[in-house]
Amino acid sequence: METNCNCNKGFADSYMLLKPEEAGYFDLLRVLIFRNISQRKFVESHADDDLNETLGHRWLIFISILAQKLLQLMAKPLSLFGACVELLINLIALNGGVFWLVPNFIRGALVLPDPKSEKYLSVIGNLDVRVKLDAVAREGYKYYPALSMMASKASYENQAFLKTTVEDNWKMEFVGFYNCMNDYQGKTTTQVLIALDKHEDQDTYVVAFRGTEPFDADAWCTDLDISWYGIPGVGRIHGGFMKALGLQKSVGWTKEIGERDESVPPLAYYLIRDILRKALSENEKAKFIVTGHSLGGALSILFGTILCLHEETLLLERLEGIYTFGQPRVGDGVYAKYMKRKLKEHSVRYCRFVYCNDLVPRLPYDDQEMMFKHFGTCLFFNRRYELQVVEEEPNKNYFSPWCVIPMMLNAILELVRSFVIVYQSGPYYREGWFLFAFRTIGIIIPGLPAHGPQDYINSTLLGTIEKHFKVES
Repeated sequence: METNCNCNKGFADSYMLLKPEEAGYFDLLRVLIFRNISQRKFVESHADDDLNETLGHRWLIFISILAQKLLQLMAKPLSLFGACVELLINLIALNGGVFWLVPNFIRGALVLPDPKSEKYLSVIGNLDVRVKLDAVAREGYKYYPALSMMASKASYENQAFLKTTVEDNWKMEFVGFYNCMNDYQGKTTTQVLIALDKHEDQDTYVVAFRGTEPFDADAWCTDLDISWYGIPGVGRIHGGFMKALGLQKSVGWTKEIGERDESVPPLAYYLIRDILRKALSENEKAKFIVTGHSLGGALSILFGTILCLHEETLLLERLEGIYTFGQPRVGDGVYAKYMKRKLKEHSVRYCRFVYCNDLVPRLPYDDQEMMFKHFGTCLFFNRRYELQVVEEEPNKNYFSPWCVIPMMLNAILELVRSFVIVYQSGPYYREGWFLFAFRTIGIIIPGLPAHGPQDYINSTLLGTIEKHFKVES
């Protein structure tokens, strides 16, 4: 953000902004030795209380900036590698398996993947190829959570795939798939799917934010940026997430955006809000849900936050719920209290789904060095998809050495489950070779495969979540 007096007058009364592009590697090393963080050119800050100068906090700043610099350095090779992996997986899938590649090539029948085709799947999509919603009844308590997770997973795909899936498989209206601008990175980094679920009793708009793609350096930089802005009366909020949602340079969160160059991609918050404003004002029986997986979950709850900040009464009254899956922490304790109060005031349901050892909901840290806090109902599922309704997921900061061995053992048992779940729960839950290979990573990096969409879909379908919603009702 271009920090000047405008920042303090209508938007943030405090901030800490990290600027990796201005940090040299020797400058970073000095952060670990000296306490004068605020005097570093790559740290811009203004806070009512003193900036945290402890070694622990300086270490987190060091890691955040170093990781972002390395990611930007590797952005193009990482993107190229990801594209090659996707092409290879799709080549194998479209030709019926790896053993059919050579015979199909010899016969001249080799099917080449087209990244813009409705049959082309992302890496995330290849982990879990399910697209149908037949496994859950439309009238049941599981419907909105299951629809939310399926939409969150689908949002990783291309427009042609999404249009076919929404219209042919879900029997819904495809409103659109949008690429949105990040003013600070100067490129489109945020994607969102909007669909309309028509029903005789109620129409529901589904807004699904795309999460972090495995080989997208910009998205990972958004996650790893621990910059924050303090909004008066709201609290301190993760700067990377706000920038991805549509924070404007110099002016922040103005209620109306004004005129923008039509050749420039839209800002996510303002685009979605205006679409919903028009749709809901024209359809009195329509409501909407907001959802997302990973980074998409953070953008979902933050979207609700800015609606509250702008007092968008019409939208808040018609917001049926916010459902997030594997969502990282978004703000501090003051922000958590603000959102609890606002969600209760507008009767908005907020459900935060966490599967087992997923590492992302345990980031950024919630300890004396960092300020980030979760809030709201946490629906926590263990390896057997058994539900616990808790305030905070177990092992809330992930890196506890006491949990390493249990997490590795759990990863081994998840590998075993890959073979038996089809016999226990039916063919809809069959796992493919690519997902099995991904699960093996969990033995080395516990909690990484647990962040994938497959276990969140299973949790919404196999977990006894209807008990929670019946009690809530």
